[in-house]
Amino acid sequence: MHMEEHKKKRADNKKQSFFLRICDIFCTFAVANSETYFMINRTLVRTKVVQTLFAHYSGSDHTVLGARKTLLYKFSSTYSLYMMMLSFADELTTYAEEQISINQKRAMVLHQTYKANRNFVNNRVAQQVFNNRRIRNYMEEQQLHWDVGMTAVEATYKQLIDTPYYKEYMAMEAPTYEDEKALWRKIYGQLLMNNEALISALEEMEVALDHEGWTIDIDMVLTYVIKTIKRFREEDGDELPLLEMFATEEELNFGKDLLQKSMEQSEENKILIANALENWDADRVACMDNVILLVALTEIREFHEIALEISLNEYIEIAKEYSSEKSYVFINGVLNKVINNLRAENKLFKLAK
Repeated sequence: MHMEEHKKKRADNKKQSFFLRICDIFCTFAVANSETYFMINRTLVRTKVVQTLFAHYSGSDHTVLGARKTLLYKFSSTYSLYMMMLSFADELTTYAEEQISINQKRAMVLHQTYKANRNFVNNRVAQQVFNNRRIRNYMEEQQLHWDVGMTAVEATYKQLIDTPYYKEYMAMEAPTYEDEKALWRKIYGQLLMNNEALISALEEMEVALDHEGWTIDIDMVLTYVIKTIKRFREEDGDELPLLEMFATEEELNFGKDLLQKSMEQSEENKILIANALENWDADRVACMDNVILLVALTEIREFHEIALEISLNEYIEIAKEYSSEKSYVFINGVLNKVINNLRAENKLFKLAK
């Protein structure tokens, strides 16, 4: 699917975003009586495996090692985007401070009185982000910055100052910390979601910063940023409860195994797919549809501990997001046909839900 088509599809599906579904099943686990949150769950792992195989079959490097490197790179890129969007709070606040400085200098030249409203530039949430060592160190180590993306910062600020919730916030005599958190959740959830200026800036930043998938992952990442900000507390100071990339090595290993087995069993699964196609040439199946089918069948056949209904539902949702409009119906039909064939041959060893 071309990027322009994907943008259109994201806008059409705004209210039913697949990424919001990921956020709804946001994973947590308890360690030492404290709750730790992580970003990359199995739903996202499956998505990245499908994306990796699609790129793998479309490129020149067809080795398992090359595909595995690509998968790890995609995980890292998604987490880097998460850190970038957290740092956006500081970038936007800094830009607002610069606008106050410009207005003050202009007023002095014109011999006018100018009283700046500093509610926004003094907000404690952005200050916590700026002072957080983990964000700062990660940005420095990964050589991440907003230099190329300043057009998005400028455009967002101009859009922000015209919003009712910003005006209401700026009219407050003494905003509370919860007021500040609420404002940032609206900025990330309403202003930046499906924001074309941000998408355009991310396209340039992908090239300049050597990352990929940011324009596709942005809506999902924004939901994680919102979740993160909800957990901020003023008393935490600079020690913010940020998301980890993975909960445990188990999720990472699941992705590696799913990728490798999908590649190793590609030919077997292609035969199963061809046998399930009725009056349809296997060569006419779209590349993305074919990749989704191959990965789904690998999980269904090889990961016995995962309930069949879960596997089916996960890949149907991936098809809805990444393939053509009605591909999920086709994929659902093929998968069920293959499953019935495997059952008839007593070759399906899958848990019931």
